Amino acid sequence: MPLSSMVASVKLEKPKSSSVRNLVNNTSGSSDSDSDDGIPLATLRAKNSARRIKAENVSESDSESDLPLSNKVKAPKNTAENGDSSKAGDKRPKKEGLPPANAKRARASGAKTKASDAGASKNGAKKVQVKKESGAQKTAAAKGKNGAGAKIRVKTESNATDSVNSVNDDNDSDSEEYKWWLGNNESEGAKWTTLEHHGVLFPPEYVPHGIPISYAGAKIKLPPPVEEVATFFAAVLGTEHAVNPVFQKNFFGDFVEICKEHMGDKHPFKEFAHCDFSAIRAHLDDQSAKRKAMTKEEKDAIKKERAAAEEKYSHCMLNGRREKVGNFRIEPPSLFRGRGAHPKTGMLKKRVMPEQVTINIGEGAKIPDPPAGHKWGKVIHDNNVTWLAMWKENINSNTKYIFLAAGSSLKGQSDMKKYEKARNLVKCVDEIRAQYIKDLKDEMMSVRQRATAMYLIDRYALRAGNEKGDDEADTVGCCSLRCEHVTLESPNIVHFDFLGKDSIRYQNTTEVDKQVWKNLRLFQRAPKTSSDMLFDRLNPSVLNKHLQTLMPGLTAKVFRTYNASFVFQQQLVNTPSKGTEAEKILAYNRANRQVAVLCNHQRAVSKGFADQMAKVDDKLLAARFQRKLLKEHLLEIAPNLKKKHPELKEKEPGVTASWIKKHLLDECVKDREKATKKFERDNEKLKEARETKQPKSVLKDILAEISKREKEIRSGSYVPEPPVPKNATTDKILEKIEKISARIANIELEKVEKDENKSTALSTSKINYIDPRISVAWCKKYNVPLEKIFTKTLREKFTWAMDVDKDWTF
Repeated sequence: MPLSSMVASVKLEKPKSSSVRNLVNNTSGSSDSDSDDGIPLATLRAKNSARRIKAENVSESDSESDLPLSNKVKAPKNTAENGDSSKAGDKRPKKEGLPPANAKRARASGAKTKASDAGASKNGAKKVQVKKESGAQKTAAAKGKNGAGAKIRVKTESNATDSVNSVNDDNDSDSEEYKWWLGNNESEGAKWTTLEHHGVLFPPEYVPHGIPISYAGAKIKLPPPVEEVATFFAAVLGTEHAVNPVFQKNFFGDFVEICKEHMGDKHPFKEFAHCDFSAIRAHLDDQSAKRKAMTKEEKDAIKKERAAAEEKYSHCMLNGRREKVGNFRIEPPSLFRGRGAHPKTGMLKKRVMPEQVTINIGEGAKIPDPPAGHKWGKVIHDNNVTWLAMWKENINSNTKYIFLAAGSSLKGQSDMKKYEKARNLVKCVDEIRAQYIKDLKDEMMSVRQRATAMYLIDRYALRAGNEKGDDEADTVGCCSLRCEHVTLESPNIVHFDFLGKDSIRYQNTTEVDKQVWKNLRLFQRAPKTSSDMLFDRLNPSVLNKHLQTLMPGLTAKVFRTYNASFVFQQQLVNTPSKGTEAEKILAYNRANRQVAVLCNHQRAVSKGFADQMAKVDDKLLAARFQRKLLKEHLLEIAPNLKKKHPELKEKEPGVTASWIKKHLLDECVKDREKATKKFERDNEKLKEARETKQPKSVLKDILAEISKREKEIRSGSYVPEPPVPKNATTDKILEKIEKISARIANIELEKVEKDENKSTALSTSKINYIDPRISVAWCKKYNVPLEKIFTKTLREKFTWAMDVDKDWTF
């Protein structure tokens, strides 16, 4: 029986569509982060006037081309009177099916938008222009002072000057919320005027433990650098990595290189199979046990010491305001894991040295001090980018960045610009779709391939895809599909099967447009083999260049953001307006799940899933057992209620005599643990207050009572008490039964939701693809606390989205 049928009180229905991917509004993109590196929101038709530093192989999701920062302005009393379309009061008519390209939307500013033809492109594609919308009212305080194209200057350590402001000093603006989204953020160029920070936090130096490893039965003591690498492998013993042949091979190759460097060519290590790291593993387990055995005071002391060391790195001064920094720590050395079947898994991720780090800081600000005996690789003053520091890691030569936190003004501007660009796509998406449908029959093969790829990206959420080297994981997107990834079945069925981003397998069997099916068959025609590229005349660069002619700033990933938000908003109409809070949240999560399925945000079912479900089952049966006791007690004191309340005679499913006995014995075990912890906690408080501790006899008496109850349960003489006072009235008991019944319904919903979400990652779409204003408006419309939908981190990240009203639409 499906779990959803177990909940009689839940009237929510799952979407009836056979496949969410078959929705016409499906999406695509090339990065989960979907960070916007395009043209600023209000100047989509203008060209960039400043060249930005672009590092190769960016590994973090944060964009380094956020909107420039305006000066602080106070929020007006009536936000609906301001012209910014991203604020509260932005009301749009509800849309059914596909959003029309020329849909009229009355924004708060009263600005009207219109999509129009601007002639045909070289390949016959019409250029769709988007009319610029009015922004927020400009104020004198919001005018930017920075010009575009600020020069990059390199500075040495000797040029350090005293800081104008201390990053750690209290700042008045820190206590008053800076509502940047109410100001003018339309100017291009510089992102900040002044920037001060304390650099990056390096991991502690390695402390040798002196435990030798065994090789072919002989114990060998290692030099500290070699011992450190050996310890890295010892730490993964007992995991799937330790038995992975690729992991072992890559690790041993780097291990031998380190041995040569510090032990010479005559080191004894020739074969991995003869290495035994178990002694180091035993040492690590011993250290772990000691940490767990620490007292609360010892743990708190270590925590405070760590927090004190990190405090100065956690904030920076940006334009005179104190703002949080994101992950300010340099990654420690370790063995590279990688995602999926990564060919480099197990390789040594080397320690990053200060000489590899570039610091970006305001000109005239005090340059952070590097660790003793070292110097920074470079110090620059580039206010056209938002990163504070950067370096390259040695595994994939990816550039790592230190950015401001997700809730910072710069990151918030980038997020808002991204969602507004996706929101602008609604005005011209119909014309874009009509154009690529027409191009499916174009005589030029390159145009036909481009149109087919656009169809797949728009309808089936395929990422654009880039070519990969032989030393990278074999993951593909739309443009990098090979013939082997697509199987055709007459008359118009396509089977997709390939590894997408993070080696997540994408499998989908679907019906496509007949012309698309014919094109795919044409693209696979001999002399092509299964390993040849399906779209051999197309790449993401060519595709995105074409998309820019259709709408300024449009890329493949904008489709992914647009379609995720649009589908999510359409699915939310299934929310029961008169349902309970739990039923509304279930409807929200089901809408979120449709987007996750659309974007192929999968996850493997966790190893502990069965245990988690068992705990939910126990919680459900425990609540039913309480209701059983109450019903029996009520019928005992008021037997005449049988006719008026026939449900009192109904049996509780699953609450059998054997389960009851097991449950009561489990409660005894839990009660012992609770009593012991409470006794220790109370004595700690008495010690802090310098009062006399409770004698151990107090705990001994409590445990004796529990043991007595346990003995009665085993003998069958124990009679459990109903969870109400003995003198409770029938009305009070009935009220208690109703409350427990409501709790049971919520647990049943929790069980259904947990089962439905076991293989779907909901957080990715919520963080990176769905416009947060949709969720805020939904919460206000259905009176659901935002805390039930967004974590504290997300509420801080999307502060700019909190002002919309309940009628806001994407």
